[in-house]
Amino acid sequence: MFTLPTGRRGKWGVVGVWLLLLVAVFPLAAGLGDVQSDDVTDQLPGGAESTRVHQVEDRIPGSEDDELIVVYHRDGGLAAGDKEAVTRQHAVLAGEFEVDMPPVPSEDGTALMYAVGQPASGTDAGIAKFVERVRAVTADRPSGLRAEVTGPAAIDADVDAVFDGIDTTLMLVTVIVVAFLLIITYRSPFLWLVPLLTVGAAAYLSMALVRVVAGALDLTVSTQSSSIMIVMVFGAGTDYALLIVARYREQLRHHGDVHAAMRAALKSVGPAILASGSTVALGLGCLFVADMNDISGIGVIGALGILATLVTMLTLFPAVLTALGRKVFWPRVPALASTAPAGRDWWRWVFARPLLSAGVSALALGLLGLGVLGLSTDLKQADSFTSTPESVTGFTTLDRAYPGEGGRPFTVATPTDQVAQVLAVARATDKVVSAETEREGNGWSLVDVVPAAQPDSDAEAAVIKRLRADLPPAALVGGEGAERVDVQEASAADTKLVIPLVLAVVLLVLFLLLRSLVASLLVVAAVVLSWLAALGLGSLVFENVLGFGGVEPTLPVLVFVFLVAFGVDYAIFLVARIAEDRKEFGTTVATQRAVRATAPVIASAGLVLAATFAVLASLPFVPMVEMGVVVAVGVLLQTLLVAPALLAPMMVGLRRWIWWPSRPADNPQPAAVPDESVLVGEERS
Repeated sequence: MFTLPTGRRGKWGVVGVWLLLLVAVFPLAAGLGDVQSDDVTDQLPGGAESTRVHQVEDRIPGSEDDELIVVYHRDGGLAAGDKEAVTRQHAVLAGEFEVDMPPVPSEDGTALMYAVGQPASGTDAGIAKFVERVRAVTADRPSGLRAEVTGPAAIDADVDAVFDGIDTTLMLVTVIVVAFLLIITYRSPFLWLVPLLTVGAAAYLSMALVRVVAGALDLTVSTQSSSIMIVMVFGAGTDYALLIVARYREQLRHHGDVHAAMRAALKSVGPAILASGSTVALGLGCLFVADMNDISGIGVIGALGILATLVTMLTLFPAVLTALGRKVFWPRVPALASTAPAGRDWWRWVFARPLLSAGVSALALGLLGLGVLGLSTDLKQADSFTSTPESVTGFTTLDRAYPGEGGRPFTVATPTDQVAQVLAVARATDKVVSAETEREGNGWSLVDVVPAAQPDSDAEAAVIKRLRADLPPAALVGGEGAERVDVQEASAADTKLVIPLVLAVVLLVLFLLLRSLVASLLVVAAVVLSWLAALGLGSLVFENVLGFGGVEPTLPVLVFVFLVAFGVDYAIFLVARIAEDRKEFGTTVATQRAVRATAPVIASAGLVLAATFAVLASLPFVPMVEMGVVVAVGVLLQTLLVAPALLAPMMVGLRRWIWWPSRPADNPQPAAVPDESVLVGEERS
């Protein structure tokens, strides 16, 4: 299976095929933007009422305007010159857009506001141009007078600005981070280029696959999901490269021929990489059952990215590395029959009292996991930016200056013959300020319902739920407030569905690979504990250090899938090495040998993956920052604590039962690890 990339002629054939493939897929990869969509419905549950309201709106003639609200404010009260400037700007905007109301003063005399609209542009670029023009007009004002452009269109424009060009920027930053870490790891002027370029090829292949599959299956591909895929491809691909290089370097000390060395390396580490990558892909694929459109899309996109990475790193990477020969390792070229430098015996304390070590590690993770108790999955739209944009501060100004004007409106879509009933029920509902018919057509009508509650509040959610309970069954409640309620409910349902499904799939794959129920359960329990610890620590950091207002409802389930999948990934590398040596050395020594051989590589791989996800924290969008931080912390916990200090000592402490129900005959357990030169220099493949 792994012989073609390592053959004397085969390696050149593999490289040639890959060059042709990359030329062929480049246009598809470059066209990924053609299938990307950041429409509101792409971020909502597929069958939710708010999603169906958008579908009804598309069927009614005419369209809802892009609407902005311009609010002016001066502490202590407006001056005469302020009102003149506002009147002048109001007239300019009325000549270019739809302005149907004069400036409305606040009761305390500190503010003026009016609405500006235009026919719905239907494109992000059209909305951005509209917002930019209104902000340009309001920029010329007296000193001390604040002017803020807010409203739904302004928030949409500010969110779009966050993700504008993010794919290119994220890929460049990720490449720089990975290159830096590879240079430090290998300390070679040439070797770091091989995995970097190969992973780049995997990224292009994955983008092309997503372009094709999304077009064929009408898959939701958002800017956020494609960004996450790029991060995963670079992180996972570099991990696989580190593992292959480590085993290849090891085999070069036993084989004079580079082809034989790579063949032996792939024979040893290839099945583990294939199994771990397949587990990650299957785990991500479980997200496809989620009701949230964007979450479902991330699952398929991520799985495609991992599969493309697997194919690339098990074919192109070994072929290129073999073609370059030993000299690619310069100046640290592994010589035949040499021994690797002996490392520090940092791991010996772990195995001196294995159950104590595992207990302390589990306790530490459990204490970190207590932070989950304070986790709030109620991140408000106004809190979604790391630096507060004008659209958000404008809403705050409106809330303070016009406290009695009501909140943001809901949109109720109803069959036209039920409009009178809908209006009567809505107007009779507690904490509803007004309800008016907005437009109608094709048998449907849209009703604007204005609540007294402020946006993103519990009171607003209560009004929405009351309307849905009291209105006729055919009436649908939508709007931004309803979308928030639907996302929270769908995310809770997805969490209850996806987490057990992922655990079942991962457990099945582990059992088929390890042939041990106890070892499989141990691995799953360890990675779940690390997920809770990462989420708990993240919650403490977000609230007490960064001052965030909570996390997105989808964060726990997304992070769960990533950390369980990648955590099992690292566990497979460790346990597969133990299984490789246990028949000759017994479980105890095999585990010690595995930690000695794999822990540095796993730590390096974890550092790379954590760093690539941490790149997301550089974005000015709180949900991406939170995902980057939690996944990075979780990966570091898994590679630096869980694998060497929890999972490995538990394997030793439970050695009598760890391989149940298949109980391979272990050799008698030696009291100590063999001589270091044997461990390091004569490691068996």
